[in-house]
Amino acid sequence: MSTPPLPAAPATPEVAEIERALHRITYLSSRARQHERLMALAGVPLDRAAVALLRKMADAEPMRPGELAARLGVEASHVTRTVQQLQKTGHVTRVPDPDDRRAQRIELTEAGRQAIARIREAGVQGMQAALAQWSPDDLSRLATLFHRMVDDFLAHAADEDPDSPATA
Repeated sequence: MSTPPLPAAPATPEVAEIERALHRITYLSSRARQHERLMALAGVPLDRAAVALLRKMADAEPMRPGELAARLGVEASHVTRTVQQLQKTGHVTRVPDPDDRRAQRIELTEAGRQAIARIREAGVQGMQAALAQWSPDDLSRLATLFHRMVDDFLAHAADEDPDSPATA
């Protein structure tokens, strides 16, 4: 796969600052220490790969392992190992694919749904504490703009790769 050329026009200072802020947020939220803290608050001892898989499944379940790998942007072998781990802990189960009885889909169990609910609640509580001094109007504007930005990113990604799932 070749790398697309960079645009001819330089980015505006505002876009450069948005990219910088997104990088900082991504870095802060993906640190191992932050993950461990979130898991401790949620009372859910899962690694980052397992949490990513559960989050994806909670929004669009059940699905075949290959589809899950594509949506997560990882190799199928990574999903297979993580699914095996989550089966052992009772968070997911395999069910027959109604479209092809030879295939299987991965489905959250009640324990998996409860785990992801606790993880999300712990994340929301942390965000609530960090943004406690923000006005309701500022929070509303930020939420609207974040959703708009994600929608535009997804539309742009779909334009570049029509085979990629346009869901995140």
